[in-house]
Amino acid sequence: MDSMDTTAVPPAVPTPRPWTDITGPVPDLRLVVLDMDGTLLNGSDEVPDAFWELLPELRSRGITVVPASGRQYATLKGMFAEHGIRTFICENGTLVVHDDEVVSTSPVDSPTVDRIIDIVRTAETDRNVGLVVCGPKKAYIERDDDIFAAEAHRYYRSLEVVPNLHAVPDIEEGTVLKCACFDFDSAAQAASALFTGGGPGVADLREEHQVVVSGKNWIDIMNGSANKGRALRALEMNLGIPRSGVAVFGDYLNDLEMMAEGDWSFAMDNGHGAVQRAAQFIAPRNTDEGVVQVLRRLMGA
Repeated sequence: MDSMDTTAVPPAVPTPRPWTDITGPVPDLRLVVLDMDGTLLNGSDEVPDAFWELLPELRSRGITVVPASGRQYATLKGMFAEHGIRTFICENGTLVVHDDEVVSTSPVDSPTVDRIIDIVRTAETDRNVGLVVCGPKKAYIERDDDIFAAEAHRYYRSLEVVPNLHAVPDIEEGTVLKCACFDFDSAAQAASALFTGGGPGVADLREEHQVVVSGKNWIDIMNGSANKGRALRALEMNLGIPRSGVAVFGDYLNDLEMMAEGDWSFAMDNGHGAVQRAAQFIAPRNTDEGVVQVLRRLMGA
């Protein structure tokens, strides 16, 4: 790749600017953190071939690539480990793994997990919803119809159908990382109706927990201190990497806190307005391989 003499400098205050305003390479780039859906993945929900082609160049420059997703560790490892990627922010920040070692974890207390299971079971009479209880090694569902199971399998490679979610061992052990609710109509509406006090007799779980709309159909209920931003901060501290050497890419609300954890933060052009306002730059759409375009610019290509 061609080198340039101009050194890129991010703006002092985060403002959404076009990625083309970057006029030179980032000499100290050491960590690239990538959301999956709507960010790295293309319109076919696949990692673009151009990214795999770029990966050896990133590695040769000592840059660590970190998938950051609501997906479980087993799923992300299955997608990326064979390409030499061994650092992951999983389950929307409730689990961070580097070289097969846990860097940080933020479980949900067991009484809350039991409460969420009951809320979703009751809601199934009025809404088309299903629940995934996510442990560090395996995820569990009790709704086993093909349509819901297929949606769960997209994100949870290690998935078990059980007759009773209340009986899964991770609840007793206190190791549940999050509960993921899938609503076939609208996650935003379901979050309000079921978990944030918007429905009659519904308590607001946000008093002690994170209730995150992580996509059109998914809601994640997590430990109150957990998010991708905190997870990235823990990883930066573990690896000794300053924010000045970190580039972050995201598109949706579960990526919002990450934008403050890297001096080079990019919201996708197809992203949520709140994420775009929090980012330094606007990257091209995921369907235009926006991550790849920006990474080439950051490396001075």
